[in-house]
Amino acid sequence: MQISRRGQVPPFEVMMILDQVAALRAGGREVLSLCAGEPSQGAPTDVREAAIRLHSSSDPLGYSGPLGTIALKEAIAGHYRRWYGLDIEPESVGITTGASGAFVLMFLAAFDIGDRVAVARPGYPAYANVLRSLGMDVVELAAGAATGFVPTTEMLDEAVAKGGGLHGLVLASPANPTGSMIKHEEFGELIDWCRLNDVRLISDEIYHGITYPAPSTDDGSTTGASTTGPPTSQPQTGHPQTSSGRDRGTCAWSLDRSSVVVSSFSKYWGMTGWRLGWALIPEDLKASVEALAGNIALCPPTPSQHAALAAFTQRSYDEADLAVAQFGKTRQLVFDRLPDLGWGPVAQADGAFYLWANIHDQLGKYPDSPSWCRALLEQSGVALVPGTDMDHVDGHDYVRLSFAAGPRTVAEALERIVAFQQF
Repeated sequence: MQISRRGQVPPFEVMMILDQVAALRAGGREVLSLCAGEPSQGAPTDVREAAIRLHSSSDPLGYSGPLGTIALKEAIAGHYRRWYGLDIEPESVGITTGASGAFVLMFLAAFDIGDRVAVARPGYPAYANVLRSLGMDVVELAAGAATGFVPTTEMLDEAVAKGGGLHGLVLASPANPTGSMIKHEEFGELIDWCRLNDVRLISDEIYHGITYPAPSTDDGSTTGASTTGPPTSQPQTGHPQTSSGRDRGTCAWSLDRSSVVVSSFSKYWGMTGWRLGWALIPEDLKASVEALAGNIALCPPTPSQHAALAAFTQRSYDEADLAVAQFGKTRQLVFDRLPDLGWGPVAQADGAFYLWANIHDQLGKYPDSPSWCRALLEQSGVALVPGTDMDHVDGHDYVRLSFAAGPRTVAEALERIVAFQQF
């Protein structure tokens, strides 16, 4: 029987490592997992309480519309007013089965088979894998330490000069695996380039709100993330800051509404398993996206939609910001241990909850980061992600460490890693 070539994509390494961690734990091993991008705090209290009420109600919670309930669309539009000062019609919001569902819908609606779509390398591997499975031609932009791990307009010009025009660009800020953020002015330059070259921008903003000041230096001149105050109304710039001055990230729709914005409840609100995301959909894509959504998934999960309305209470924002402050403390702990680890260069980790680090000088007897990570897991019970999943060219020298697990777990894991490297 025939097997489709489109399905021959690499597996997502993180999920395979999680299976290994589960198997080791089932066998009685204590494993410290720093591989998943999963906030340890879970959903906000108000969301969990709403879910409990739903469970005991007589509401059948049947299908919603293909792109979600009106109530949740309105709540998300209110979130954009609150955080970014943007006036967005609820009809422009499409609720999806996680951000992953949004990417599939947007790629299908915006691009045809053979279209050239650019992605940054290193980057979230599912972008390229899903694009290739849908028949698009993926163009990788080598965004390394020299540019702060962010793509530039010069890279786009070079890609066009080498292979012809582009049809799309996928950007993430903050990015996975580097945590790098594109400065507001540079973001504007990239959007201007896309507009001038008729390129559709897909902006991944799922880590918005999880951002930090610069890590502290030896003289203590700056500090890690601090607890933020309540979200405040912002001028219509799409470049919001908290009351403590922490930049939440630039929303692409503040600069160009022909772009697509993808976001999720998974990261800032800690709702990974609820499988609920959304997209801000340009007018010219609305009909296609709605038709695709109804055929592919019928609708996003209805119970999650009803409970997610409680994500926008003041208490939910406060709890999420407290979690971000905890991430910031853990991040600082990791940066403080870098001299002991001997890793570098590392990405600045302006946002998200990852450290992207070059471990070439610490590989020792291991030929590459996958071998090193396997040995670390087997011998020391610490799970990291080898960089080859996010960068197939240079990732053999890199690892991704997630500090979402919290300071106690990360501190113990770092002790084990330092000890592992000494043998």
